[in-house]
This record gives sequence, C-alpha cells and structure tokens, in this order.
Amino acid sequence: MPVSVRVGQRLALLTLALLGGVGLLPQGCLGRAAEDEDYYMQELLSREHYTRLPVQEENPTEGDGAVRGDDFQTRTARSKPKTKPASGKLASGKPVSGKPASGKPVSGKPASGKPSGTVAKSVKSPNKKSEKTPNSISEADGQYQSERVECPPLGLETLKIVDFQLHASTAQRYGLGAHRGRLNIQAGLYEDDLYDGGWCAGRIDPLQWFEVDARRLTKFTGVITQGRSSLWSSDWVTSYRVQFSNDSHTWLTLKNGSRDLLFIGNKEKEIPVLNTFPKPVVARYIRINPRSWFSSGSICMRVEILGCPMPDPNNYYHRRNEITTTDNLDFKHHTYKEMRQLMKVVNDMCPNITRIYNIGKSYSGQKLYAIEISDNPGEHELGEPEFRYTAGSHGNEVLGRELLLLLMQFLCQEYLSGNPRIRHLVDETRIHLLPSVNPDGYDKAAEAGSELSGWSLGRWSQDGLDIHHNFPDLNTILWEAESRNWVPRKFQNHHIAIPEWYQSKNASVAMETRALLSWMEKIPFVLGGNLQGGELVVTFPYDRTRPQGDVRAASPTPDDHVFRWLAFSYASTHRLMTDASRRACHTQDFAKEDGTINGASWHTAAGSMNDFSYLHTNCFELSMYVGCDKFPHESELPEEWENNRESLIVFMEQVHRGIKGVIRDLQGRGIANAIISVEGINHDVRSAADGDYWRLLNPGEYRVTVRAEGFTATSKVCEVGYDIGATRCNFSLTRSNLARIKEIMEKFKKQPINYRYVPRRPRHRRLGT
Repeated sequence: MPVSVRVGQRLALLTLALLGGVGLLPQGCLGRAAEDEDYYMQELLSREHYTRLPVQEENPTEGDGAVRGDDFQTRTARSKPKTKPASGKLASGKPVSGKPASGKPVSGKPASGKPSGTVAKSVKSPNKKSEKTPNSISEADGQYQSERVECPPLGLETLKIVDFQLHASTAQRYGLGAHRGRLNIQAGLYEDDLYDGGWCAGRIDPLQWFEVDARRLTKFTGVITQGRSSLWSSDWVTSYRVQFSNDSHTWLTLKNGSRDLLFIGNKEKEIPVLNTFPKPVVARYIRINPRSWFSSGSICMRVEILGCPMPDPNNYYHRRNEITTTDNLDFKHHTYKEMRQLMKVVNDMCPNITRIYNIGKSYSGQKLYAIEISDNPGEHELGEPEFRYTAGSHGNEVLGRELLLLLMQFLCQEYLSGNPRIRHLVDETRIHLLPSVNPDGYDKAAEAGSELSGWSLGRWSQDGLDIHHNFPDLNTILWEAESRNWVPRKFQNHHIAIPEWYQSKNASVAMETRALLSWMEKIPFVLGGNLQGGELVVTFPYDRTRPQGDVRAASPTPDDHVFRWLAFSYASTHRLMTDASRRACHTQDFAKEDGTINGASWHTAAGSMNDFSYLHTNCFELSMYVGCDKFPHESELPEEWENNRESLIVFMEQVHRGIKGVIRDLQGRGIANAIISVEGINHDVRSAADGDYWRLLNPGEYRVTVRAEGFTATSKVCEVGYDIGATRCNFSLTRSNLARIKEIMEKFKKQPINYRYVPRRPRHRRLGT
C-alpha cells in the first residue's frame, strides 16, 4: 500500500476517534468546563482536517558538539558549553507542521542560509530601536538570523492565559506549580506560601518542561524568562530548548540546522531575558525544556510567550474572549515628547474647557505637565470642588499614565459630542490630570520595553527615592499628640504642620515630591486618586500601622466609612476588581474583600501621599492599582481602558457627595480658614480662601459646627441624601464681643489701659481759712 494512502487512512481514523471522543466525554470530564468542551468541538469543525505533526526519527548518536542530558548540567555548572565551528548551512528540518488557514505548513526554517547572531529585542513601541545581541547557541554552535515579527505577549502576566492552559512535567509543591510560572509574578513572604514566585520542577534533571496551551493555532515568535521571585532562594534557568506541538503528544524541538537550538537563559532571577525564534512557528502548544540552571538552585522559571493568534474564520475566540472598544482614542505608549504633543492636541480640540500647566520639574529637568478640564479653566469658581488624578509616581507603572492620557481625550470628545453626563461633570467640577509624576523613571522603563523592564526598573526617581512614600510622616506626630491627650485642645486633628527638618535643603526629598507638595497646598483639592499598577485593588488610608513593628494591621482613619465607600465606588464599577471568579494577580485575592483594602492591612508604609494628603490638606486621597501588569503591551491598552473607563468617571463624580457651602460674615464676605467639625468624626476640614468648603460624607444626618478666629461658633444639622449632589449647608458667623472690642480700639488707635491702684494724698487746709 502506498505511503500516502496509509497516512491518509491514519488521519481519517484519528479524526473520527477524536470526534467520537469529544461526543462521548461527559460534561466536566478531565476537569474541563462546558465551554472548554465546546472549544474542542469548534477547533475540529473549523478545520478541513486534523493535521498531525510528523514524527522525527530518533538519532541515538548526536554530534560531537551536542551535550547529552545526563552530563549537561555538570558541564554547564563548570564552564560554558564548548562549541564547534558553524556548519555554514542552516537546517532544512521543520520543527512544526501545523497548517494555518491557507493549508500551507509554516516551518521554523530560517529564510536565509547565512549564519548571524541571534536578535535579542525588547517588546515595546515601534518608536524605540532594538539592540541586537547574540542570545542563543545551538548544540553544534550553529547560528541563525531571526526574522523580525512583532507579536504581542499571549498574556501570562496579564492573566489572559488562565491556569488551565499552563502545565508542567513536575512541581515541587502546589505553590510552585505551573500556574505560578508567569512573568513578574511576586511571591509571598514565606517559602511555604501557597502563592510562591514561579514554577519550580519537582525533579532536578534535563527532562523537565513547562508548557503553554494557546488553545488555538498561534504564530509563536519568542520567549521571555525570569528566575523565581523569592526573598530567600536563588533559582533560575541558564539555558533551555523550545518545543512545539499541535496535539500535545508529538513534539518537535526548534532546530538550528540538524541540531537542537539551545537558548541562553537568565543570569539572575529578576531581569527578564528575551529570546526570539529564527522564524515564526505556527502551532498550538509550546514547551520550554530547561537544560541548565543555577548550580546552587533548582529549576525554576517565570515565563511570557510572544505570539500572534492565527486567523479565526468563525470568529469564535473574538466573540468569547476578546474585549473591543468603540472609543476613537490614541491607544499607544507615549514618550515624554509624544505625551506633551497629545496634551496640546486635546487643548486645541477643546480650548474652552482645557488648560495645560506644569507644577514643577523632575530631577533631570523634565517639566511635570498637568491639564485642567473645567468650564472656566484657570480659575477657582466659588462652590466648585477641585478633583485630581495623578499617575506615574512609580515610573515603571505605565498603565495609569496611559489611562489618564486616554481619559483627557475621552472627556474632550464626549463634551464636544454633547454627552450630558460628561458635560455636567466638567461644568460642575474643576478636574486636574497629572499623567506622569516621575518622567525620569518612565524613560528608564520604556527604554527596556514593556515586557523587559521587570518589576522595579524605573520605579524610583532619578535620585533613588520612592516618590509616593517620600512625604513627611505626619501619622506619628498626630498619634503621639493623641497619646498625650493634646487633641484637640493643644493640637489640631487636621492640617498638621510639616516638620522643619523636612523642609531643609539637606532633607532626602525628591524634587518631584516638593512639586507635588506645593501643588497640593496651592489648590483646595477635595478628592484625589493616584493610579498605580501591579495589582487589582483600591487602597485607602491609613497606609501606616499604628503599633510600630507591625508589618500589616488595620489602621482606620476617623473617616473610615467614607473612605470605604469611595474605594468601593471605583472597585465595584471596574470590570475585574470585584469579579470573584478572577485569578489573584500575585499573593492575595482582593476580590474577596470587594476589591478594596485599608493600606496598612496590606503592608505598612510611612510617609505615603495618601496619609499626607488627609492629615495636611482637606483632600481625601486613594490609590487605584489598575492592572496586574505594570507595563502592558500596547495591544492591551484598549481592553485596559474598557476595564477602567467607567470607574474613572464614577470616582470623579464622588467629589459631589456630602455637604458643601460658603462661610460668610454678616457683611457677606467669605471667611477663609474656618474650621468645619462634624459631630462624631475626629477630623476637621477648613474653608478655602473665598470661604467655600466641601466635606465628604456618607448619607445621613450630621450636626456640623463652624468656628473661625474672631467669630462666634455656629452649629446646624445638615442632611446628606443618597443621590449624587452635595447638600448645600451655608453658615453666617457673627463677630465675637472680644473681636469687636479689638476692632474698635484698632480703629481709633487706642490701646487698652492697664489700671493700677494709686493711693490718694490727704489734702491739708491752710491756716486761717
């Protein structure tokens, strides 16, 4: 019987067996959900026929330059692999034969027969040039020329790849299983934690593997690896092979010529290393087979796969899994220059409601640009609250920066189109957006690229300071005064003064922090949010634990109920934060806590922007961690915008919750710095320069007292409703008697007379009278 006939019969039998197997499997078999079974049927029906990978003949005797599995680890631990000169001709072997829609197999064979260095490139915006450095070897020292194909990450870091798509040969324990082998995933504090920092093989030999099921034909272009995230262990893979399959049973190794291609891995555990393939490979499954590892550690990895999904004729995956947006916005990563240009474009589109200004400069001299969005930009309107969003205090947390750039475009477009909700928000609020607090740090992260900046590159300012936690620690000052019973008679419970040492030139204070501090004191902000990355949660003050030495403990403010509502308003309208079925980003499932947490309950941190804002100004500040991936690929921005768009708007609307009003004297003049106290809440706010004030409160009835120097205190009951819109509660204060006496004396230039007793002399009568 001809070989082609036998192959055809085998394919037909295999197809029937698979179709029958899918139909006979009960629901839930093998741990698959109903939609996964639906996937397998769709996968088979969407192809003309099922193509099986050709079986590679085993070659028991490898070339002299090859390294056998049993001695590979020892040799790499001692020295670098010895290699022979290149054969001069590249292989014709095909590492994969999955057929795309065209029916033509895509192989891993290079397009050129000329050897050259491997291309090691970062995944980033096209405006950044890539550096080319050798980053792989074959076991016979063959080199290859990589075909440049820009494909995004599959989504191990962003959780688009679910746990059921990750498999491994073995695992040390559950906390080090394949589901933890995601790029940049962070470990818990303890080694035996269920949430550990990577995948670690259960055995130490070259037969271990880590596998990703793309669930559809995918054009794979590269692999990014890290070592294990751990405070106590040092584990990483120093070299590996890559294998492909269409059925997860038959595997072919990526080759260079006739030899297996060996990729150089990591030299330490945190810096990501990218390896690109000689040519894109089309398959469904991809495996990483570690061949050598750090001599004092174990086989441990964190991984991201680069690949482009192949065309899906039935639109099956697009309908099920992909999020699209209808907003016509600029979805890309913006350099500092491009950010300024975009803000200028928004200002030109909406000149009547926008104004661009800067609050200061970074360490390297880059201006910190902000945009104001209001119906009367450039001036504070009486009774109109001030709101702010900031982003990028950690320069490598780029998603918040791009979200604010998208938000300013969206507000401008919707205002022009007549969206009543946006028009009302802009007309009744003075909005300030500061997209890049730390442009110097962003430049460092962007230079490495969206997938290669790691967890911390660019986090700090140019002079090595964490801007978000660089503010004065006012918590300790307040708590010490409370312990001595000085509050409120000798010490105020609000607007706590900045210590003198902090204001000295020698203090370790970043230029960006000083600019923020001046900005916060100049404008009477009522509510603010700082966008951060690496998690999906909203945190609220206090961020520091009261007992010294506690790593984490609840530390509520007197306005804890208000802060919890504000945090929930953002989290509950986010597409993922409160989704109980979503996977935790790293070590803590915040969805069980409604996507919110007290900052100190998570981890203690002194001198945070949130605590300082609450204790030194009137502004209630919260932190929004808007995505698991700090620096998502450009292709992820539309979906991240959809995840956060409604939350960004809803949180801004909360500035109109509570009470507001104007404090005047009997002549109708506004009284600045009047103290507004709410009975039962041990935290006061103050009126602005024109006498207007805002006090964020949850629905209910409150007795409010207003005091000002030289005036008699006045109280009244103010009621807060459930609907958005602050209750107006105005106050008129009368001058106190002492203040009137002082005014009269100053008016007539008279000083108070200090009376003293002077004894009277007796009068002597003259004689003869």
